[in-house]
Amino acid sequence: MLDDQNVIKQRDPSGALSVAAAEWQQTQFQPEVVNGDNDGRELKSIVLTGMGGSALAALLLKTWLKDRLSLPFEIVRTYDLPEYVNQNTLVIASSYSGNTEETLSGLAQARARGAQIAILASGGQLVETANAEQIAYVELPGGLQPRMAMFYNLNALVTLLAHFRVVPIETLGEILSVGDWLKSETAKWLPTTPTVNNYAKQIALEAAGKSAVFYGGTLTAPVAYKWKISWNETGKNLGFWNEFPEFNHNEFLGWTSHPVEKPFVVFDIISNLEHPQILKRFEISDRLLSGKRPKSIRIELRGDTPISQMLWGCILADFASMYLAVLNGVDPVPVELIERLKQELR
Repeated sequence: MLDDQNVIKQRDPSGALSVAAAEWQQTQFQPEVVNGDNDGRELKSIVLTGMGGSALAALLLKTWLKDRLSLPFEIVRTYDLPEYVNQNTLVIASSYSGNTEETLSGLAQARARGAQIAILASGGQLVETANAEQIAYVELPGGLQPRMAMFYNLNALVTLLAHFRVVPIETLGEILSVGDWLKSETAKWLPTTPTVNNYAKQIALEAAGKSAVFYGGTLTAPVAYKWKISWNETGKNLGFWNEFPEFNHNEFLGWTSHPVEKPFVVFDIISNLEHPQILKRFEISDRLLSGKRPKSIRIELRGDTPISQMLWGCILADFASMYLAVLNGVDPVPVELIERLKQELR
C-alpha cells in the first residue's frame, strides 16, 4: 500500500508528505526581530509559555544548549506563570496560531508583572498585541500545523535569545549548517522511495494496529516527545513516551505483570552521544523485560552533533507518522477534535 502513489494521494489529500519533504528548508529560515528595542535590563531567568508543537522547539533547545544556557529556563504548558516571574524575567509567549488561550493567559500575567516580553507567532492576537504594545516578536511563516513548523520556531527562538544576549547569534549557524545534509537524508523517506529502502515506511508498518511507546534518554527525550506528538496528531494513533533513567524507577515494573496482553510497539530513541549509563539502561532493561513486553525497536539517530541528530529524528517522526496515517486511512493534517474542544472552551 505505501508504495502505491495513488493510495498515497487519496489518503494524503492535504499534501502533508510534501510539507515533510520540505522541512529541511525551514532550517535556513533567518528570522527578523520586529520592535527590537529593549531597555537592556538584567535578566535572571527565562520562561517560555506555549503548548504542544509551539513548546517543542524550546524543549529541544534546552537539551541542545544545556551546557551553554547560563540562566534558568522553564517551559510552562498551562495557564499560569511561576510566582518568581518579575521584571528580571524574559517571558517568551509562543503560539503558532497566535490565539492559544493558555499562552494568552501567560502573556497577560507577564505584562502585569512588568516582565521583559517577546513573542513567537504566525499572526493572531499575539502579533496584534506585539504591534500595539511595541513588544519584540518574530513572525513565523504561516499556513502549517504547529507540529510541522517546529524548525521555524526553533530558529526564531534562537534569534530571540540572541537578541536578548542570552546566547550568541552564531548559535543559529549550527542549525543552518545541517540543511543540505537533512535534504539528502529526507530524500530517503519520500513516497517515491520503495518500502524496502524506506526506513520511515518500515517503522509505520511495524507500528500499524498497535499503540506505540517511545523512550528517550537524557539527550533524546525531546525527540521521543516529538514522536508522541506526531503519532497522536498526525497518525491519529495512540502513542506515549517516557525517558531514561526515570523509566527504571517506576514504569519499568509496570511492564512486568498486568494486563497480560500488551498490544504495544516499543521504540527506543538512541543517540551515540548519550551518557554511557543511559545506553546501558536501554540494553539491560530490554533484556530484563524479555517475554514481558514486546521487544523494543531501536531508532538510532544519525548525525555528528546533538542538534543534527534531534532534527533528523524529528523529520523521520513526521514521515513515519504520515505513513501510519495512510495505513490507518486517516488524513494526516486535520486535528478536528482539538479545534472542537477549543470552540467549546470559548
